[in-house]
Amino acid sequence: MCFISKHLKKILKRQIDNLILRSDTAPMKHSPSESVEDSSVWVKTPVANLVRYKSSGVYFARLRVRGKLFRQSLKTNVLSVAKLRLADLAKDKQAEMGDPSALLSGKMLVSDCVDLFLQRLEAKQDIKPGAKLYRRKCLEALLKSWPALEKLPVGKITKDDCIAWSQDYASKYSPSVYNNTVGTLRMILEIAVEKGARANNPANAVTKRRIQIRELHLPETEQFQQLVKTIETAGGGFSKHCADLVRFLAFGGFRKTEAANITWGDCDFVKNQIRVRVTKNGSPRTVPMIADMKELLAKLKIDRPEITPDEPVMQVRECQKAIDTASQKLGLQRITHHDLRHLFATRCIESGVDIPTVSHWLGHKDGGALAMKVYGHLRDEHSTEMAGQVTFKTPTSPEIPADSKKPGLAG
Repeated sequence: MCFISKHLKKILKRQIDNLILRSDTAPMKHSPSESVEDSSVWVKTPVANLVRYKSSGVYFARLRVRGKLFRQSLKTNVLSVAKLRLADLAKDKQAEMGDPSALLSGKMLVSDCVDLFLQRLEAKQDIKPGAKLYRRKCLEALLKSWPALEKLPVGKITKDDCIAWSQDYASKYSPSVYNNTVGTLRMILEIAVEKGARANNPANAVTKRRIQIRELHLPETEQFQQLVKTIETAGGGFSKHCADLVRFLAFGGFRKTEAANITWGDCDFVKNQIRVRVTKNGSPRTVPMIADMKELLAKLKIDRPEITPDEPVMQVRECQKAIDTASQKLGLQRITHHDLRHLFATRCIESGVDIPTVSHWLGHKDGGALAMKVYGHLRDEHSTEMAGQVTFKTPTSPEIPADSKKPGLAG
C-alpha cells in the first residue's frame, strides 16, 4: 500500500509539472475581456506571445507565467530583435516566479523565510550574542522600512523592488547600517532560493555603500575639563555620576557596555590595572590605570566608603543626553560615548605610547592595523610640534668658545 501511494505521488507530480510547463510555454488564448487583441490597436505576429502596436510599430511581449499575465514593451520595431528580447524576458519572469516544483508545497511567503532565518540565527554557535542582537535589529529595521514585505510571496519580489527600497533606505541610514540591512535581506531571500521557491536572489542586484572612516573631532584638554565640569554642575540628580562616567570612559578607553560591567573587584590597586571581563570579542583584557584614573577611583572610594568588591564602579550606564546638553552649552562639537574611547587612544599616542600597545589596551586583535587606520592621525597641535623637529639640513656641531680650548689640544 505504501509503495502504491509513493508511485501515485510520482505520477501526480509529473502531471502537475507538465501542466505548469504547458501553461508557461504554449501560445496564449485570450479571453474576450482581454482587449489587447483589438485589431484596431494591435497586430498579431507569427511569434507566440508577441504582438505589435499598430500606431508605432513597437513590439510588445504578452505572456503568462505561472498563471500571471505580463505585458511589457520590448522597445524595438525590429522583429529579430524583438524575438531575442522576448526570450530573455520570458526567462527572467520564470526565474522571478521560482521553481515550478515549489508549487507542490504551496506559495512561500517572505514571512516563512523570516521565520527560518531567525531559527537559524538562534542556532548559530559561531557568532556572539551581540552580533545576533544586531542582526535582529537589522531585520526589524528592514521590516519597518518595507511594511508590505513579510506578506509578499517570494516569487513576486523583483530586482526593481529591492533597488527602490534600498534607495530610500540609504538616504536615512549610515553606510554600515545600510550594508548590514541589505545583507540581512539577501540572507532572507537566499532561503527562498534554497527551498526552490525562486531561481535567483533579487536582492543581489542591490549594491552596498562604501564605508569611510568618520573624521574625529575630539575636545582638547581644556575643552574636556570644561565639558566634565559643566556636566557635573548641571544640577540634575545624576549629574555627578554622569561626569564620573565621562571621566571613566576617557581615562580607560572602555566601551560603554564594558564600563557598566566593571566592578571594584576588577580594580587592582597593587598592580595599578583594571580587569575588563565583558568585552566585544569575548576575550577579557587588562588596562593600566593612568594617573588620572587612579585619582578618579581614589575620590570615588572616599565618597563611597561602604563599597563591596562585586559592586559596579559606575553608578550610571550611559550619559549621552548629559554630554549633548553640555556640548551644546559650551559650543563644542557633539561627541558620543565611543568618542571618549577614541579620545583615550589619541591622548595615549600623543603622549608617546606606540600604536600596538594602545591597540592591546583597547582590546583589538589585529596587532594594531585598525588602530593605525583610526588613530594614526595626530591632532593639529601635536602635529605642528612634531613638524618642528623635522629638517633636511646637515646637523652641525656647536662652536667651542676660544677661551675654553686647552693648550695641549691646540693644533
